[in-house]
Amino acid sequence: MTAADHSDRVHEDLSVHEDLSVYVLPGRASDPARALREARDAERAGFGAVYVSERLDLKEAGVVCGALAATTERCRVGTAVIHQGTRHPLTIAALAATAHTLSGGRFVLGLGRGLGALAPSLGVPPPTLRGLEHLVGVLRRLWTGEAIREEGAAGSFRGMRFSDLPPDGPPPVVLGTIGPRGLDLAGRAFDGVILHPFLTVDAVAASVTAVRGAAERAGRDPASVRVITTLVAAPDLSPDRADLAVRARAVSYFQVRGLGELLVERNGWDPAVLDRLRAHPTLTGRGIADTAVTRDRLVDSAELIPAQWFDTGAATGSSAACAQRAMAYRAAGADEVLVHGASPAEAAAMAAAWGALRSRPAAAPAFAAAGGAAAG
Repeated sequence: MTAADHSDRVHEDLSVHEDLSVYVLPGRASDPARALREARDAERAGFGAVYVSERLDLKEAGVVCGALAATTERCRVGTAVIHQGTRHPLTIAALAATAHTLSGGRFVLGLGRGLGALAPSLGVPPPTLRGLEHLVGVLRRLWTGEAIREEGAAGSFRGMRFSDLPPDGPPPVVLGTIGPRGLDLAGRAFDGVILHPFLTVDAVAASVTAVRGAAERAGRDPASVRVITTLVAAPDLSPDRADLAVRARAVSYFQVRGLGELLVERNGWDPAVLDRLRAHPTLTGRGIADTAVTRDRLVDSAELIPAQWFDTGAATGSSAACAQRAMAYRAAGADEVLVHGASPAEAAAMAAAWGALRSRPAAAPAFAAAGGAAAG
């Protein structure tokens, strides 16, 4: 199936919501095969895309996405995200081109700096925005058959090239980011951006403005850069399940030094909360807690996070209420809402409520022609 055939099929199927997507296999994963069932659940529910957040143990994104591409027929399959520095650029280019071709043009490559704090223990250079900008340019040039002979922040190359080019064209490349410099880079050089969870509607609106402005200054069509906002949601979940999906997940983000500060700055929240949270006995001396302890052990420390942060940065309650909350982010300018925390089966009723809320044909095509940015 060609990319054009796939696009026609998607737009004929009104049950596919191109502007609503969902994570599969969120968090730590001892059984990666669960992703296959979740992807089938997502497609039946009408989600337009499924994304994998990589962990470098039992959730290597290339393997999982290849399996998801074979399991699904209509929805996009993407990484959100793989991390700069953990793979050679040629390996990333091959992963993305193979997955894009295997899926008939449905793959989305998400890149980011999320493992920056672990770079010393991994023995890789600290990830940088300059490196990501060089990397995305190298990837695009490889996918056109150019031989890369240069030195830059992403590496030193002596004639690196592709022999066989992806027949469906290059996959879209999106940047997972939160800060102003990252948003500027996404607008200048990427096909889209994936915004971090626990941003308020106002923070997302400001991020949209920043990305579109950067695109316009770079001579690009601002509407061509797809803005994907991640919404942690617990639609109709039991209290215990909602605690794991939302409250413990919030702790795993706010506890991380640097990331927590960025989140409270973007949202205009009180940074003093972070000190109290990090002093909780469960978190003290843990480094990145989400890699050190299981999520159920993070629930108690969530009591130190103000209720306002959950009310304005996540979605809880009924499936209809969660869909309404997600629609507020669309109204703020996001092109796509990526549901996190709830599994596709748990979020199926939310997807149905979403379909009832949005008018036909409210959703724009998933991506403009990929590779249109002038990135170097």
